[in-house]
Amino acid sequence: MSLRELIREKSLKFGDFILASGKRATYYLDGKQVTLDSEGARLVGDGILDLILAEETTRDIQAVGGMSIGADPITAAVITMASVRGVPLKGFMVRKQSKGHGTDQFIEGPVKPGDRVVIVEDVVTTGGSSLEAIEKVEAAGMSVVGVIAIIDRMEGGAEAFNAKGYPFRSLYKITDFLG
Repeated sequence: MSLRELIREKSLKFGDFILASGKRATYYLDGKQVTLDSEGARLVGDGILDLILAEETTRDIQAVGGMSIGADPITAAVITMASVRGVPLKGFMVRKQSKGHGTDQFIEGPVKPGDRVVIVEDVVTTGGSSLEAIEKVEAAGMSVVGVIAIIDRMEGGAEAFNAKGYPFRSLYKITDFLG
């Protein structure tokens, strides 16, 4: 089964929903139904890694990651497929709140200041979650060179990233499923 078919079968739901952005919608994409499925994880990891390696600006990054909890399985899938292909790549997670103990940090993982990174996300609507992750990652001294999502809902996220100078790409646009 293709990633597109898996998303259509497992992730796309119709009804009345309130999104993380606060917007109301008649459809919802539950990305974790695909990213926490073994075949879905492999396909997502391969697809996002292909996008990373295809662009000169992201080809030499050191890490991928994003806002917990949605980006965590995506990050794991991408770094696993990178290992399978012999591509050195680290992962990280961005906490919504610092740990409150130990090192009291927002960023978890083997990253360090100066690393060039890509933010990953399952579904982008306005881009708010990824922009929050970017702010925390840059405050920790890393350089964000792009944002990659599985699906772009085409509701302003791409424009928000581009306006702030972050190139944005996605594996799919919502029109690939609703057209």
